Amino acid sequence: MIDDSWLTEFPEMERADLLAIRKTLDRAYREFSRNYGEALEVFFDPLLSFLIWFERLLLNTPWWIMIIMLSAISYLVSRSWKLAGSVIFVFSVIGYFGMWEDTMRTMSIILVCTMVAIGLGIPLGIAMARSNRVQSTIIPLLDIMQTMPAFVYLIPIVMLLGIGKIPGVIAVVTYAIPPVIRLTNLGIRLVNKEVLEAATAYGASSSQRLFSVQLPLAMPTIMAGINQTIMMALAMVVIASMIGVKGLGQPVLKSITNQYFTLGLINGLAIVALAIIFDRVSQSYAKRTQQHLSGGRYE
Repeated sequence: MIDDSWLTEFPEMERADLLAIRKTLDRAYREFSRNYGEALEVFFDPLLSFLIWFERLLLNTPWWIMIIMLSAISYLVSRSWKLAGSVIFVFSVIGYFGMWEDTMRTMSIILVCTMVAIGLGIPLGIAMARSNRVQSTIIPLLDIMQTMPAFVYLIPIVMLLGIGKIPGVIAVVTYAIPPVIRLTNLGIRLVNKEVLEAATAYGASSSQRLFSVQLPLAMPTIMAGINQTIMMALAMVVIASMIGVKGLGQPVLKSITNQYFTLGLINGLAIVALAIIFDRVSQSYAKRTQQHLSGGRYE
């Protein structure tokens, strides 16, 4: 008699076979961790040292100097007194509610992660823009990175490097880097071909066209990618706190486990305030860049 159970039940792999595959992959990753985990820790030591130094710099700088510096940077980037005043107000409120140190820790890791993402993402975006083959290879990887649940990033990183700052940085960068890669690629590809032909006619080399024509014209789009990277890095703060990253994420995690509504709300609002400040500053810079390139004036 013909077995027609497949018509009503989906044919599945035998559980023994599935278990064997899982055990094989887990064993292989554990072997990889034992063999290369220590070497990877040594490789990331300079980044860890820089992150610790930068965090201590923010924590040890007097609060009033930090607020003046942050507001001054905001004004220089945006040329907006309103935004500079908002920075002073937001950070004053954060400090008044006792979240200054956690905010500085969060800022340190977000800024370092953003610098790493920019340092890796823009060259990858340029490579994608200059080669269709590279683009077709990297885009599926970016799709996976953007759709993979954030918690999944933590599993292999913790198995490989344990808990601490570096696993947190790797998790945040992996989660936040796709926008800057995609928008760098898009911005360069959208540069008018006639402009490139004119640059070539004037004898510009390939590198001159890239650095003098394509990147400046693509800068507003690249800045939009950096803006989204910062937002995604901030969104990862609470999840990264699960693997030992100190900052505003840890009180939020504590409030979840202990049902402290007010603690979670206040620290969550601090993260939102940071996100809004970073968003407005980066958007203002992008608008000023666009106005400058178009010959206009940004108010």
